[in-house]
Amino acid sequence: MVLRNPRSDFVPGSYVFPGGGLEKEDCLPEVESLCSGMDRQGAAHILGDLSAVEKALGIWVAGIRETFEEVGLMMALRSDGSIVSMANDEEVQRFHDYRRVLREGALTFYDILVNEKLTLPVGRLHYFSRWITPELSPIRYDTRFFVAEAPANQEALHDGLELTKHLWVTPGEALERYGKGTFDMVVPTVITLEDLDRFSTVDEAIHSLRKRNIESRCIKVEIDEKEGIIVHAPDGRIFRQGPPSVE
Repeated sequence: MVLRNPRSDFVPGSYVFPGGGLEKEDCLPEVESLCSGMDRQGAAHILGDLSAVEKALGIWVAGIRETFEEVGLMMALRSDGSIVSMANDEEVQRFHDYRRVLREGALTFYDILVNEKLTLPVGRLHYFSRWITPELSPIRYDTRFFVAEAPANQEALHDGLELTKHLWVTPGEALERYGKGTFDMVVPTVITLEDLDRFSTVDEAIHSLRKRNIESRCIKVEIDEKEGIIVHAPDGRIFRQGPPSVE
């Protein structure tokens, strides 16, 4: 999980999963040509409710790209079919430099894939849930969550800009800290962790998705002069959220 910068416009000072917005470049045909394990039609079928089919596979691409940009984990395949592994200091530094020039706009994600002769194993990302920000929010997102096994032999590192901290934590431990008021999260993140806490392994979580019917979920928010922000979860629970209090 990653900690959003306290100066962020959206959920500042909260722990979230790595992620970000869909970009036009994620949906280009040349990027699709470097994807394996799923095509555009397959992605659109899984999502089921996307009006613009040409964007479907781009959502998977965006998930891989944003995870690389934000925490440096690159889920990509070499020409021999092996997952990218940061095997030596030179390779670690090279991909670190790619993250920098990607943020600066000097290279696109497609450029990096071509330079390194990589393909994206989009079939390894499994659609888990969908959340839409409430109408009261000044910034609104339609967010898709995915589950994937992290690439081996790579170390996560937050970007130091949008994110100020990162950590590996079990869902149960994150929820326990949240309950103590030392690990601030928004309600969709809390409920997603509750969903994940039912599983002992990544494989169990992925296997459960074979019969999962994914529908969009949305919280309702009201502001009370005395109690502050009151959040109504889709299951009827009420969460009262004060200002962030982070370890």
